[in-house]
Amino acid sequence: MIDYAAARIKMVENQIRTTDVTSHSVLNAFLSVPREAFVAPELRPLAYIDEDLLVAPATVSSPARYVMEPSPLAKLMQLAAIDRDDVVLEVGCGSGYAAALLSLVAGSVVALECDEALAAKATETLSSLGYDNVAVVTGDLEAGYPGEAPYDVIFVNGAVEQMSPALLEQLRDGGRLVAVTGYGNAARARLYVKNTGETSYTDYFNAAVMPLPGFRKAAEFVF
Repeated sequence: MIDYAAARIKMVENQIRTTDVTSHSVLNAFLSVPREAFVAPELRPLAYIDEDLLVAPATVSSPARYVMEPSPLAKLMQLAAIDRDDVVLEVGCGSGYAAALLSLVAGSVVALECDEALAAKATETLSSLGYDNVAVVTGDLEAGYPGEAPYDVIFVNGAVEQMSPALLEQLRDGGRLVAVTGYGNAARARLYVKNTGETSYTDYFNAAVMPLPGFRKAAEFVF
C-alpha cells in the first residue's frame, strides 16, 4: 500500500524545493493536493515521480495531454506571484491538477479546457475533492474565456509556439500571464505583464514541458 501523503512530502522536498521554489503558498499547495487523484488508477503508483503523466492520448487534431511534471509547474506558479485576491484563468485544464493547486493560492479560478471529456472528468474530480472556487469551462484554448475577463493572472498550462493576442487582451491592467514559449529543451518560461494597456514580457528560465493544442505559427512559404 502506497503512503501517498509521505510521497507528496518527498516530492516537495526532493523535486520542488531543490529547484529554487521558496513560495510558502506554492509549497503548501503541492503538499495539499493529491496528484494521484488526477491520473488514471493504473498510473497512481507513479503519481509522485518527477515526470509528466499522461491523461489523454494524442489524436489526429491534438497532441497527447499530460499532468505537468511537478518542478516546472511549481516554478511557473511561483513566477506568476498569485495571491488570494487574484482571479485566475488557467488555459489547458487537462485533468484538473493545476487548477486544484491554483485554487489554493488564488481567490477563484476559471479552468479552460478544449477536450470535453477531460473537462467533465476534471469537474468531477475537483468537485469530489472540494475545490469549489474552480469553474471548469470548455472552448478553444487560444480564444481564452472572455465572459469572465479581465483576469489578474492567466496561467498557460503547457508549452506554446506563439502567444495568442486574445489571451493578452483578457489581462487586467497590471495583470500577469505565465507561459512556456517554444518546444523541447530550448523552451523558456515567459512572464507577460500588462501596464496601461501595453504588454511586455521577460524570459526567466528553461522549461521543457508538453505542448498544448493550438498556439502554432502559421506555415510560411519560402520562395
